[in-house]
Amino acid sequence: MDFNQKSEITAFITENKEDFEKKLLSEAVNVASKIQEILQTGNINLLVNAQKLVTYVAEEREEELVEFAKQEGIVWAKHALTLAFKLEWIQAIRRTVWHFLHKFYQETGNIDDIDQFFIQEKRINDQIDQFLNSFFLSYSNFKDKLIVTQREMVEHLSVPIIPVSPVVAVLPLIGLIDSYRISIIEEKALLEIAKLKVEILVIDLSGIANMEADVIGHFQRVLAGVSMMGCKTVITGLRPELVRNMAHSGINFDDKVKTTGTLQQALKMYLKY
Repeated sequence: MDFNQKSEITAFITENKEDFEKKLLSEAVNVASKIQEILQTGNINLLVNAQKLVTYVAEEREEELVEFAKQEGIVWAKHALTLAFKLEWIQAIRRTVWHFLHKFYQETGNIDDIDQFFIQEKRINDQIDQFLNSFFLSYSNFKDKLIVTQREMVEHLSVPIIPVSPVVAVLPLIGLIDSYRISIIEEKALLEIAKLKVEILVIDLSGIANMEADVIGHFQRVLAGVSMMGCKTVITGLRPELVRNMAHSGINFDDKVKTTGTLQQALKMYLKY
């Protein structure tokens, strides 16, 4: 298909814009009822975007098509819009494009070679499929990044370092500690010790039932890091199962690490500082 014919197809669809949109809405019944809602939620004008997509496909503007798909994927992910609507809308665009191409060829008689028709059919469908693939990859990547960001935020909030005196702070830990979370704990502890000028850090493990061997090893490195910051560590609330696993893992506490049975005992001992 040469450049002139591509332009003629685009012009034909543009000239019949009203009929194109009417046909498109009839093909996408579920989405048609949500057009205003989607416009208000994500500032997405589906009809305008449909015309843009058709232009890129008809004129084989592949780079712009892919970039447009990526932008759409981010917007739909950001506003948590339903993917089923997007899929229905794109498939409706596909059917509508072919309906108008049929009309175009009927009116202009520009195609009389069946092989040429099927080559064009494959080209157009491949481009629409490429739009869908790029859209879903962009949508998925944005969602994955969002999940990671939200997890980091939650993990940072779940590592509260609470100053209880000018030089003493408490780090209460609750729930499962995996390799990701122990890294967050290490980062937060070292940063807060420097920021708050903490001399004694009380780590309360009464809310931790157990740790895997690799996490125990990382925990020992956290304690070493705290010690290197010139801060003494007091560990409280160690459960029997955790103590057993620590012993079997060969964990050793240096002179700057003390243990007490409960958080209350630790505070009673060290709040005098």
